[in-house]
Amino acid sequence: MARSMFDIMNDLQQKQTPFAVATVVDTYGSVSAKTSSKAIIDAQGRVIAGWIGGGCAESSACEQAVECIEQNKTALMEIDLNDEMLGAGMPCGGGMKVYVEPVLPEPALWIMGHGRVAEVICSMGDTLGYRVIVNDLGATWDKFPSAKQIITDDLDYSQLRPSQNDYVIIATQHKGDHESIKQALSRDAGYIALIASRKRARLVLDYLRDESFSEEEIKRVVAPSGLDLGPQTPEEIALCILSEITLLRRGGTGIRNRDKLIAENEGKDVPNIQHLEAVGN
Repeated sequence: MARSMFDIMNDLQQKQTPFAVATVVDTYGSVSAKTSSKAIIDAQGRVIAGWIGGGCAESSACEQAVECIEQNKTALMEIDLNDEMLGAGMPCGGGMKVYVEPVLPEPALWIMGHGRVAEVICSMGDTLGYRVIVNDLGATWDKFPSAKQIITDDLDYSQLRPSQNDYVIIATQHKGDHESIKQALSRDAGYIALIASRKRARLVLDYLRDESFSEEEIKRVVAPSGLDLGPQTPEEIALCILSEITLLRRGGTGIRNRDKLIAENEGKDVPNIQHLEAVGN
């Protein structure tokens, strides 16, 4: 039995494989595909399933799909199949509009620790759409019901394997934080946060220097971590951490929306976090 497009998309999502869906949303003139025709395209620009027309339309959609996956942005493209010189190839006598939407793996939120702050980060992280993985000897399902995975047998932290788009939060309350950070730095995690006092954070960073980590590597450790929201409770600390992650993930400005509007109305530039980090470096 032929598998449906939805079955194939579900399998790809379960395997954490990025792909894009190209959908014909409008046609005119003489074209092969019909409105609502779909194709699933992988990160290499290959059609995995479906069909949106002949080679000229397909090649243009595949090229756009690769770009959408790389930039995590949707695109509405118009393919002119009636222009032999400037269009997509041999004239077909018509054209179409194709909506291309990337479907990327949900980023993982690795939590090292099992205290109240870790518990709240797990719950909030799940609500925000992260695939939460708790790695701690003392973690239990009754404390972390929202986790997708709990690891309790990782004495040497070898199972801490974040990818480039993942986020790691060290909240072990001094128990193995220096060792787990070493493992996190050996991977490509885009964000490594250390929840600790300033004194403890300095000790951990000095330990990394003694272990011959370069200053560039040590800069990857965010300590102190989170936005300064004046937190006083574990729930507020968790909010500070996840607010910083959202800021970095979405490229926000980090300022109040009212102040942003005032600045825009006054014609002032409002830099986002990527611009500020570039200037800082």
